[in-house]
Amino acid sequence: METAQIVGYLLAVLVGISLGLIGSGGSILTVPILVYIMAVEPVLATAYSLFIVGSTALVGGIKSAILKKVDFKTVLIFGIPSIAAVYLTRAFLVPIIPDVIFTVGTFEFTKPIALMILFAVVMMMASVSMIKPSKVKIDENTPLIYNFPLILVEGIAVGILTGLVGAGGGFLIIPALVLFAKMPMKLAVGTSLFIIAAKSLIGFLGDLKSDQPIDWILLSYFTITSIIGIFIGIFLSKKIEGNKLKTGFGWFVLFMGIYILLKELVL
Repeated sequence: METAQIVGYLLAVLVGISLGLIGSGGSILTVPILVYIMAVEPVLATAYSLFIVGSTALVGGIKSAILKKVDFKTVLIFGIPSIAAVYLTRAFLVPIIPDVIFTVGTFEFTKPIALMILFAVVMMMASVSMIKPSKVKIDENTPLIYNFPLILVEGIAVGILTGLVGAGGGFLIIPALVLFAKMPMKLAVGTSLFIIAAKSLIGFLGDLKSDQPIDWILLSYFTITSIIGIFIGIFLSKKIEGNKLKTGFGWFVLFMGIYILLKELVL
């Protein structure tokens, strides 16, 4: 096993820790690790990310369900349109994006570059929602209020984004659940993990129809290591104040997004 792969598998623990601690950020770490450390081609990395994050989130979601921290009605309302959108995006939209989108002189703006730039933009947008302190305070005993149209639209939008860049979308799902369903934060995190798991794994099925070769050994090792990380993250979530952690992670995500943008366009 090469040194880069060993480093990549060790960093995979951070993917699980992020999902276990704040219910998001898994794909934000997974795609750059796969692309820049494990030398996986960007389009394939977004597919791998769906499987890794989906499997890890499923384990975390089951644990949250045991602790009664999952609202399954919301999983259905948000999840069904999101699942449909991510599957259709991976199966039909991603394959029709041309390998070379445009050229300027000797510079070719390719499909992998476009996906990594889109991913960097998503990272920077996500970082703002993590860094900015939440003004919404929801009591644990507040009854849930379902704004069906907004939850439906958000589900479709997150599904398309997931399909394009392999992002689980927890950083979008959790604020949506807190704002549109008036859901307490811990319940939103557990519910988000189930939604992420369902749409990521079904989205990955859209990639199995393509001719892309899947390295199941790499995928299995990375996923198992990430699952170990989510148990660490769930344990640490009882010890670390959530808002401080979310803010620190937000700054890290912002710098990573800027780095990817500069690497793809300048460096």
